[in-house]
Amino acid sequence: MDLSNRTALVVGGTSGIGRALARRFAAAGSTVAVGGRSTEALAELDAEGFGTVSIDVTDNASVASARDAVLARYPGLDTVVTMSGVMLLEDLRDPAHFGAAQATIDTNLVGTIRVIDAFTPYLVGRGTGTFVTVTSGIAFLPFPPMPTYAASKAAVHAYSEALRAQLDGTGVGVVELVPPAVATANQEQVNPHALPLDDFVTEVMQLLSAEPTPREIVVKAAQMHRWAERDGTYDELVAQRSKALAMLGAREG
Repeated sequence: MDLSNRTALVVGGTSGIGRALARRFAAAGSTVAVGGRSTEALAELDAEGFGTVSIDVTDNASVASARDAVLARYPGLDTVVTMSGVMLLEDLRDPAHFGAAQATIDTNLVGTIRVIDAFTPYLVGRGTGTFVTVTSGIAFLPFPPMPTYAASKAAVHAYSEALRAQLDGTGVGVVELVPPAVATANQEQVNPHALPLDDFVTEVMQLLSAEPTPREIVVKAAQMHRWAERDGTYDELVAQRSKALAMLGAREG
């Protein structure tokens, strides 16, 4: 992927990995628009020179309005990055977890589908473009305190695979980004081994620049998750990660 002349929209790019990627795309020479819900963050990014658009991926009308605004301003759009996501703890012994599960699915999975659906006709009509979907190492190696997060990201992986197959021959590609734990959004407090954000995005940009662009962007720190089943380490690693259930506090039974 030539990162020096893309026209990209990063949905969910107002913080964390999305914001860092938006800045790296821009630094490489691409034109970048950022979508998100935080008006304060959007104002900051606007002041940095980014195009900005308000978007709530859980709302159909908001996604449609954002699409129209972006395409009106950036008719050369060729890259859509779907970064929006939430990570919520859930105690599955307590039915009250359902609200968190529903919010996770609506943002991480259905929100991704909404954004892809909004831009697919345009990119296919142009005959060129790239969707960058975002999953997680947790899609391949579950983290038991966040069960629906893992399920949603596994679903986005499967959806990305199907989308790539269905778009074959249209000129529109699908690249899946598979982050490990990255030191953003307080992840470093949960996991002291979380990869520094700058290190992560540097490696991501190097992989994106490869020719041909990999179907999956898996940095070295994420490979233990991605290939755990293949490498025969899956059961051992899930057992280790199950110790983190202590994060949920005392539980009955």
